[in-house]
Amino acid sequence: MKGIRQLADQLNISIGTVSRALNGRPDVNEETRKRVLEAAAELGYVPNQSGRSLRQGTTNAIGFMVESGFDTAGNPDNFFLGVFDGVQTVLSRHHLDLVVLPCATDEDPTQYLRRMVARRLVDALIISATRRKDERIELLNKARIPFIALGRSATPGDHPWIDLDFEGVAHRAVDRLVARGHRRVAVCVPSNDINLGFVFLDAYRAALGRHGIPFEPGLVIRVASSEQGGYQAAHELLTMAEPATAVVLIYELMAIGFYRRLNEAGLSPGRDIAVIAFRESPLSRFLSPPLTCFRMSLRDLGIALGESLLASMPAYAEVYPQGIVHRVWPMELIEGGSDQAISG
Repeated sequence: MKGIRQLADQLNISIGTVSRALNGRPDVNEETRKRVLEAAAELGYVPNQSGRSLRQGTTNAIGFMVESGFDTAGNPDNFFLGVFDGVQTVLSRHHLDLVVLPCATDEDPTQYLRRMVARRLVDALIISATRRKDERIELLNKARIPFIALGRSATPGDHPWIDLDFEGVAHRAVDRLVARGHRRVAVCVPSNDINLGFVFLDAYRAALGRHGIPFEPGLVIRVASSEQGGYQAAHELLTMAEPATAVVLIYELMAIGFYRRLNEAGLSPGRDIAVIAFRESPLSRFLSPPLTCFRMSLRDLGIALGESLLASMPAYAEVYPQGIVHRVWPMELIEGGSDQAISG
């Protein structure tokens, strides 16, 4: 196995240039980088990652913190794997690796992140499931660690974030249902302090107000973000003294449990109760009637997260000059048969 000096001698370039090319630094042109990588492969040169990290004070790894058993936008196996693919697509351009940091359900997310920061496992972070007041944001700001949040927060600080268009979904869903004759529109939101629930509920309330429909706290159903949560939501709706004629589900997998409970009661989604869900899921395609929901590209979202994070890191700022990113991710309405006009 050859060393970096032999590699530099063969290519007749400096050791520093070879090192920067192998590290994916943006100040090396693509032609030189290609020559270095091809020569390294031919010579069987493999850099010592541990030693290189110690010398540079970097890990060449980006962490993505997720909470096990908790999900910001549906099925974690579907949602996050799609996002991971997009993030790694960006990181691989610079020979960086994505490291998933799963926080256990019964562990405090801030304490978990504090431990990861102390161990210096990664050079930068992507955090998800942001809270209304999120101590992780304060922690990362004080530690001066580059990061981006998948989700907004009311926590002070000018940090980069990308969030899904919860306001747009709430307004379009309510507008669509009201146009079809529905006035009693229920909404299902998370039962915890995740910020998306507050954003969605505020937009739902504003959308009702635009149509002159008074906000009724009793039509806000707080349940877990799961199939079981959807089942419970349908049960609560059916036991109301004056049930809603339509419902907006903030998690698409809720629709599976919601449909089942309606079927048990001899009711049909769409015909008896209109249903709109937040995001299209592969599982929802098997529901009958087809679910009206909103579509997005998980991979494109991941690419945007990766590029926006690197934009906040000095070593990559010239490649991604967009600066601090604050972006609401658009959603596309997919019409199904679950939100028919009110009968009679």
